[in-house]
Amino acid sequence: MSAGVKGMSAVTVQKNGADKSSRKDDFRRTFERASRVSKRIFSSLGQPQVVVTGGLTVLLIMSSLGVISSAQQNRALFDELTQLQEQRDDYQRQWSQLLLEQSALGAHGRIEQFAASHSDMVVPSREQIVLVDGGYNASLAASHNVYPVQP
Repeated sequence: MSAGVKGMSAVTVQKNGADKSSRKDDFRRTFERASRVSKRIFSSLGQPQVVVTGGLTVLLIMSSLGVISSAQQNRALFDELTQLQEQRDDYQRQWSQLLLEQSALGAHGRIEQFAASHSDMVVPSREQIVLVDGGYNASLAASHNVYPVQP
């Protein structure tokens, strides 16, 4: 150790040309190895086994995309069906309510009430009711003071 500095040592880094050339050689070797592997792969692409495997892979992918599309379309159609069934049920309820309203408005009691209150009409008594036979009966009409209207 030197007398002035205790416990420290100096390290010098040397740049030499051997380091650069070894990196270039490593790159060149790696590139050549990758090139050989690529040539083997591309040369095997023409073999029937590889072509069949590739074709089956493409068919498998297309089939899976078809299944996905079909499932999505099925969901959309089911949602539409559900909405249409709800709409049908609403229409059915509305139709039932309209039928009830029609029967209530068309009841004889309601019609008589409306006629009595708005048109001063009354239900005729037994003596005022005349039964009409298919033809005109002059003697019956005369006994009830009913005469045919002359035009």
